[in-house]
This record gives sequence, structure tokens and C-alpha cells, in this order.
Amino acid sequence: MKTFKKASILLLLAITFTLTSCENDDPIAVNEEEVITTITATLVPVGGGNTITLQSRDLDGDGPNAPVITVSGPFSVNKTYNGSLVLLNETESPAENINEEIEEEDDEHQFFFQLSNNIATVTYADADGNGNPVGLKFNLTTSTTLGSSNLTITLRHEPNKLAAGVSSGSITNAGGETDIQVVFPISVQ
Repeated sequence: MKTFKKASILLLLAITFTLTSCENDDPIAVNEEEVITTITATLVPVGGGNTITLQSRDLDGDGPNAPVITVSGPFSVNKTYNGSLVLLNETESPAENINEEIEEEDDEHQFFFQLSNNIATVTYADADGNGNPVGLKFNLTTSTTLGSSNLTITLRHEPNKLAAGVSSGSITNAGGETDIQVVFPISVQ
């Protein structure tokens, strides 16, 4: 009987020790969502021509005012442009450059470029440490067809970069959370 009591007490102590040692007192790192007020896409034509700048500024963030969207001009037909993105938080002074955070956490971010028709195609020109696309650098190639389109640029946080089609720019299976999405009306002349 004494052996049974000792065994029971030892078992109870072992369970208590196991339960208390499994508690995780480590604080969970919180990754706060970035405030992005301004996104600027600069597209430099290969071989010369006019640089095209697309910009969206929403200085009140999620406030009541709509973003101001500007497009500097039309794209040329049958031309490749080297594109780059700059994202800012202009609610701070001086403005915070969000690119630095995206570059530091490039495996957790990916831009997606969607066109409403076939007047151009977009390909990635940069990659994270695992060889998956990021999109801060990209190429836009116009077709031989004249016309207009909407270019939607979306930044996803923690997308599934290994899902079907995501590495080639399809947002369909990407998942994650949208940090910013902007629609630019563009044309090819």
C-alpha cells in the first residue's frame, strides 16, 4: 500500500512538472501591419523613350478621402519597361520607406500584377532568398495591340509562394493578407 501511495505521489509530481514546464512564457513577436500611404511605380523603357510613372497617394490612410492616382502618360507599343516600386508611409515625418521592411522580410511578401486585358505582360525581376518572386523589381512588356487596360498592383503579406501559379504571378491561390491594392488605368499608344 505504501508503495502504491509513493508511486501515485511521484506520478502526480511528474505530471505537474511536465505541465508547468510546457508553458510557453516567451512573448510572441507581433508583426504590425505596415501603413502604406503611397506607392510609386517607375517604368523605364529599354532602349530609350519616356519613363512612365504610376502613383497612388492616400495621405489619410484608411480615412474618408480616396487616393489620388496619377499616370504620367501612355506606354509605347511593343516595348519593354524596367519597373521598380517605392512604398512610403507619409503619415510620418520624414516619410518612412516601406521597401526596407519588405526587403528584410522578402520571403513573407509578394506583389501581384494583374491586367484587365492582353495589351501587356508583367514578369518578375527579383526574388527572395528561396528563389521565389518578390516584385519590387519587374518588367512590363507591351504588345503590338493598342488600347487601354487596368493594371492592378497588389502586395500580399505571407502568401503561399509554393501554391500553384503563385511563382508566375497568379494571385488566385496565394492566400495571405493584402497590405495594399491599387488599380492604375494605363494605355498603350
